[in-house]
Amino acid sequence: MTERNESTTPWYVWCAVVAVTSAMVGMHWDIAWHRSVGRDSFWTPAHMAIYLAGVLGGLSCGYLILSTTFAKDASARAAAVKIWGFYGPLGAFICAWGGVAMITSAPFDDWWHNAYGLDVKVLSPPHVVLGVGIIAIEFGALILILGRMNRMKDGARDRLNWIFLYVAAMILVCLLILIFEYNLRIYMHGARFYRVVSIAVPIVLAAVSRATGRRWACTMVISFYSVFILLMLWILPLAPAETKLGPVYRHVTTLIPGEFPLLLIVPAILLDLLFDRTKSWNKWLQSAIAGATFLGVFAAVQWPFANFLMSPAARNWFFGSIYFDYNLPPTSYYVRYLFLPTEETASKFWREMGLAAIWATVMMRIGMAAGDWMRGIRR
Repeated sequence: MTERNESTTPWYVWCAVVAVTSAMVGMHWDIAWHRSVGRDSFWTPAHMAIYLAGVLGGLSCGYLILSTTFAKDASARAAAVKIWGFYGPLGAFICAWGGVAMITSAPFDDWWHNAYGLDVKVLSPPHVVLGVGIIAIEFGALILILGRMNRMKDGARDRLNWIFLYVAAMILVCLLILIFEYNLRIYMHGARFYRVVSIAVPIVLAAVSRATGRRWACTMVISFYSVFILLMLWILPLAPAETKLGPVYRHVTTLIPGEFPLLLIVPAILLDLLFDRTKSWNKWLQSAIAGATFLGVFAAVQWPFANFLMSPAARNWFFGSIYFDYNLPPTSYYVRYLFLPTEETASKFWREMGLAAIWATVMMRIGMAAGDWMRGIRR
């Protein structure tokens, strides 16, 4: 490869970005479809958007691997790894595998719904296979970008850095989708909600902060996440929908979107400031302080904001507290704007919060280690 080529953003990076975006749009679209229409066909537009990610990511990275393997110019293999006799960037192998997993899950998911009907839980067996494939596509895209970014300098590196942060935000979106059943606003006054968030979010923020070295990396990732979720909240209800599965408790005329994004932007800003000031600290001490800061600040802002989301002031298109699934009965906590207690006593609540603090610390430390590893990726 020439230096000129190395200084540009290659086509396969843009293919990976489109694949990651298509998967996340498709997942939100699919959940909205289930909440408003029900399960009417495998061939929904939402499903096609999801599986487009597998096809695009798998084929583009498969072609990249084959073109690198059979390239006449041996220098093309200089930035490649060898797996089973094939050459290509590490991220390309991960993406290609993720594409295969996603496509494999398609007939399994169709059979599952024909046999058992609508999913009771998000994490059904075919959805687990699909989710693993999507995460592989996203993680592979991240590694694909890193391999090139870590070889670049100045402007070319900066462009790839922004793309890296965007893909990291989509990984965070995916993780929060997989656990969204525990993140609804009715749970936001329970400690389990904060424990689940403390497992999913800190590892991503710590990893990107260490991998990029940018001072405001966490803030940028959460900004991308927040804008994406807001767009889904505001755009999906513009599409008409008609329920085709019972029981129907509520008349639905549009797609039902997800909820307002979590207020992760506040702890993200403080984490960026903290990471910048504790670079030389012992990693476990830094993780403990960062984990406690994340949990404490997030709880301090999300708890009162949850009160607001339950209030009449949030019952509009902007904050999205007006949307309900067609199959939610009038007795539902969600419909009645009530918090559902997840801990029966104060002692159980604080024990859960203690576990949340431990998880936040551990995931921060794992994220730091992952970020240090990612900084060394060159192929």
